[in-house]
This record gives sequence, structure tokens and C-alpha cells, in this order.
Amino acid sequence: MWQQVTQQGSVSARIVRQVEQLIHEESLQAGDRLPSEREMAQLLGVSRPSLREAVRILEAHGRLEVKHGRGVFVRPPLSEQELRASLVDQEMNLSELYAMREVLEVPAAGWAAERTDDADLKRLRSMLDQMDSVRAPEPDFDALRQLDTNFHLSIAEIAGNRFLQQTSHVLSEMLVSGMETTLTIPGRAELSRQDHERIYAALSQRDPGAARRAARSHIRAAHRAAMRRIEAQQKALRGRD
Repeated sequence: MWQQVTQQGSVSARIVRQVEQLIHEESLQAGDRLPSEREMAQLLGVSRPSLREAVRILEAHGRLEVKHGRGVFVRPPLSEQELRASLVDQEMNLSELYAMREVLEVPAAGWAAERTDDADLKRLRSMLDQMDSVRAPEPDFDALRQLDTNFHLSIAEIAGNRFLQQTSHVLSEMLVSGMETTLTIPGRAELSRQDHERIYAALSQRDPGAARRAARSHIRAAHRAAMRRIEAQQKALRGRD
């Protein structure tokens, strides 16, 4: 029943859609165990990192349950009450996540503007150009997510703050979690591109104030986009009442 996943667009998102479709058709039912990671990656024709990301998304959506040492299983469907509670939790988690991104990334952008050199700027420019290349003609969201994350982590690295560098893995997880909610929103990738260009311009001008403002504006715009998506999901649930 498994079909090879095409490489166009987000591979992980296509895996998610295929699993959700199989659950909807009842080809996969509550309690069923998915094939091993190695076997499933071969069946779908995808990389294991893309598969792991898809499983993580499906687990967050309440579709799958990972039982360590036993495998990945299809979860029973959530009740509407559980779905509502899950959305409320997600809203609170995202608010806290974006608040922490401001705490970490806004000052980092200012420090980076003070410390950046031509080699740093060349590296950031290359990342932005690569992001442009994977946006068209059809976005490769997996590649875009990785490049986007690397862009932000590189700014934190350039900032030169040792504590920030030691917590870079935490920042990486926050970036990936936020993009999971926002990156595939229609039009969001282009708005994000414009924000990145403003951050890069401020760094190029060695302007700490402008860099902090651009970083803050970018994070808050992503936060608003994430909240609008959750509000739409909550509205759809209310429409069932």
C-alpha cells in the first residue's frame, strides 16, 4: 500500500499526507505498527532524516505514537475535546517558543552586526541564494527548512556569544518547531525571504540597531502567521459544533 514519494516539494510533508490518507482510508488502523525505519524509507524511496521528520510531525498531530524499543504505531483518533486541548497547548507552546526566539536571536543579530566580516557575509549571501534556488519552480520545503535554520544559526555563531553557542542545539530545535507550523503557509516563504534580506542588509551595513529591529520583525511576523494557522484550525473545529 506504500507508494514512492516524489522529490518535488517537501518530502516530509508528502510522507505525512500519505500516512494520513492511509489512516483515513482505514488501510492503517489504530494499533497498527509501521514498518521499521529502514524498511519504510526503502518503501517510500526517501531519506531516513525526512522520514524521521514526518514521524515527528505525525506524532505531534496525534496520528502516530513512538514506543521506544518497540516501534511506531497508529494512535486511536483523538476526540474533539482532545483536539481542542491539543490546539490550546500548541498555541501556548508556540507563544513561549517565539518569546524565547526574541530573547536569543534579537541581541544575537545586533552582536553579529558588530562582529561580521566579509567572509561571514559571503557565507550568509550564499545561503540566501540557495534558498532562492529551492523555492522555484516548486518549493523544496525540506531543503528550505534546513537552509533557513542554518541561516539563523550562522548569525548566532557570528555573534560570538559563548553561552549562545552552547545553546545552539536548543535554538535549532526552536527554529525547526516554528517552521513546521509556518513554512508551508501560502506566501509565507516569500515574506520570510524579504525578512531575511532585511536582516542581511543590516548586517552588511554593520548596523546593530537595524539588525535587531529586522530580527524582531521577522520573528514576530512568523509568530503571527503561526497563530493565524491555529486560529483557523480552532475555527474549523467550532464549525463542527
